[in-house]
Amino acid sequence: MREYLINTPVASIIFAFTIATSIYTFSNHQLFGRFMLHPYSVSKGQRLHTLLTSGLIHRDWGHLLFNMLTFYFFGFSLEALLAGLSTWGHLQFALIYVLGLVLSDVGTVFKEKNNFSYYSLGASGAICAVLFSFILFDPKMMLGIFFVIPMPAWLFGVLFLAYCVWASKNARDSINHDAHFYGAIFGILLTIIFYPWVIQHFIQRFTG
Repeated sequence: MREYLINTPVASIIFAFTIATSIYTFSNHQLFGRFMLHPYSVSKGQRLHTLLTSGLIHRDWGHLLFNMLTFYFFGFSLEALLAGLSTWGHLQFALIYVLGLVLSDVGTVFKEKNNFSYYSLGASGAICAVLFSFILFDPKMMLGIFFVIPMPAWLFGVLFLAYCVWASKNARDSINHDAHFYGAIFGILLTIIFYPWVIQHFIQRFTG
């Protein structure tokens, strides 16, 4: 634990705080409701805090487990990687996560601004930002989809974004597919802003 706090302090705090907050709100429905993103209210300048707090809670144990496993595998690795590239690496990681979370919800706010009954929650947008940032540095890394199916990271990225576009228009589930898509895009853009050379690096790793 001490090693994680020293080497990856931002990821450690996010990981612990998100788990603790999510578990606490499982039984505190009042706080759960106050933390959920409500685009209708946000579009009217109300409950702006939910652009952040909605990423601290999850629908159920399965939702929390999937997101935190993904964050564990890629969040800590990305922060360590960025910290090795720059003295600002820890701050850059924090910005990718936080801005990925907030900006991934902006599209949802515009799309659902007139839908009073729509609510959204979860850290998926931020985690997609982290995941796709990491993919830029190692596009041929093998991912275990559903922890079973092997697939190179670049192919997963293409299929994931295509699915998000399709699901946003056609799926009738409770998942905010728009947040996944925008989180991934903003994760890529922020990483390129921090490290413009990563584009050439990605191409070289992809073709090499």
